Amino acid sequence: MHLIKYRAPDGTSGLAASDEDGFTPLPGHRDLSVLLREPLERIRAAVEEAAAGPRRADDGLRLLPPADGRTEVWGAGVTYERSRSARVEESGKDDVYSTVYQAERPELFFKSAAWRVLTDGDTAGLRADARSTVPEPELALVVNRFGEIVAAVGCDDMTARSIEGENPLYLPQAKIYTGSCVLGARLRPWWEIADPSALGVTLSVLRGGAEVFSGRTSTGQLRRPYAELVSWLGRAEDFPDGAVLATGTGIVPDLDFSLESGDTVRIAIDEVGSLEHTVARGRA
Repeated sequence: MHLIKYRAPDGTSGLAASDEDGFTPLPGHRDLSVLLREPLERIRAAVEEAAAGPRRADDGLRLLPPADGRTEVWGAGVTYERSRSARVEESGKDDVYSTVYQAERPELFFKSAAWRVLTDGDTAGLRADARSTVPEPELALVVNRFGEIVAAVGCDDMTARSIEGENPLYLPQAKIYTGSCVLGARLRPWWEIADPSALGVTLSVLRGGAEVFSGRTSTGQLRRPYAELVSWLGRAEDFPDGAVLATGTGIVPDLDFSLESGDTVRIAIDEVGSLEHTVARGRA
């Protein structure tokens, strides 16, 4: 079962429990940001009540990005060994990335406001002033205002890596730009995932219908526990409408690879779901 935000053919919208048999709206809930103001116990009760109800056919249903209101998307960096080694290779600066990989304090950065978030079927952006851009498939945590993990979703934390490679201080420009944040449309309730620490993550990039890159990792390679990352995110920060925290990537293409306009990115995470989008070059 998944939680979705949808718009029906008649123009109505809301939240719903969804599975292969259809969807059931959550009564009185239209926005995820409002739902994330509630404690986990109430959220779970509302979702499970809807999941137990009769299904409606989802013909013509449009799935919307799973972020709205004042919900923010953040990211965690250098949380996998592969990410650490790749950042060192790209920048030639071993001390910066190796230190943060081992440090008590993780690297956390703002990624996107809710209104910029894209979802399945959308077209993500490639910075025109970047020589190289790569997808970053990640498990993202949906967290309520109380810092409780509510759900998981797939994320593509797109990165203009040639810009970050020039200087780590350019990280915001490499990470935050139009079309750089894509979240899967279906949220998997956290309580339904048997073992979040052992989820397979796969990435495939298609160009002209042919696969030009593929990779696989597991959340078992994540260095930091989820609760630790969420705890650091909540330090000296308030998220009245909750937040989405991408936990980092363990799949990084070689330096000679870059996304090109028209490519299709496919991400799948065991027990969580899949995400697919295209890319196109934007303005400089």
